[in-house]
Amino acid sequence: MKIAILSRNAKLYSTRRLVEAAEQQGHEVKVVDVLRCYMNIAANNPMVYYKGEALEGFDAVIPRIGASVTFYGAAVLRQFEMMGVYPVNESVAITRSRDKLRSIQLLSRKGIGLPITGFANKPDDVKSVIKLVGGAPLVVKLLEGTQGIGVVLAETDKAAESVIEGFMGLKANILVQEFIKEAGGADIRCFVIGDKVVAAMKRQGAPGEFRSNLHRGGSASLVRITPEERSTAVRAAHIMGLNVAGVDILRSNHGSVVMEVNSSPGLEGIEAATEKDVAGMIIKFIAAHASHGKTRTRGKG
Repeated sequence: MKIAILSRNAKLYSTRRLVEAAEQQGHEVKVVDVLRCYMNIAANNPMVYYKGEALEGFDAVIPRIGASVTFYGAAVLRQFEMMGVYPVNESVAITRSRDKLRSIQLLSRKGIGLPITGFANKPDDVKSVIKLVGGAPLVVKLLEGTQGIGVVLAETDKAAESVIEGFMGLKANILVQEFIKEAGGADIRCFVIGDKVVAAMKRQGAPGEFRSNLHRGGSASLVRITPEERSTAVRAAHIMGLNVAGVDILRSNHGSVVMEVNSSPGLEGIEAATEKDVAGMIIKFIAAHASHGKTRTRGKG
């Protein structure tokens, strides 16, 4: 097989591991900077070009598209799809999962456990939204934030009002969510490939830090997940339409709740914590499912 990896940086751990795994399994692989791609959008012969070269003959494409380049990255991926190249995750599924509000609405509609979440547009409704989610302490999240950036813990209702009104004053879109105190600053990252959770790790926030992101100094360790958590993670990925996903779960007093479904989950933390060849599993999945012109999007909405 000939596989393209859409990645801004070939030296990133996840990109390097995918290249290694693909080559070890006998596939040809090319890393392509998605922002250096340009496209010919034509009815009869849609093409993607890279540094003056037409990208032809690829059987599959692995999108490693950062949140900051979602719009253009999804457009390039969509062009590959128009050319009949199999995407491990489809463009529509990626954009769906990147929209925090939309993804929460879709998961809620399908009965997935979630933190109580409020969303409002006007400062006049701030107090009502705070009351809606059960009052402080609560979490305020920028819809466009990633890796824990733009996530604020408000300890009191007054602090929550100030933070929310501040974000609204900047015309930023935000979510207000209940704070799951019993999680103790930890969450569980379930790595889903196809219909299975192939690896899981517990991410623990640094001392004094409620965010568990590894980019924020958190630590990762092996964890045993329950059948309920396994089922929830797979269902959440399927609802988003993702074949490969990182599903972040919190253990709350009212059961497992999904915080986020990530369409480009990193490999370094999960492979180190579990000692599993997750990159190799992704390549094997592609080899088993890729065929020209085949796309699969389970989720709708």
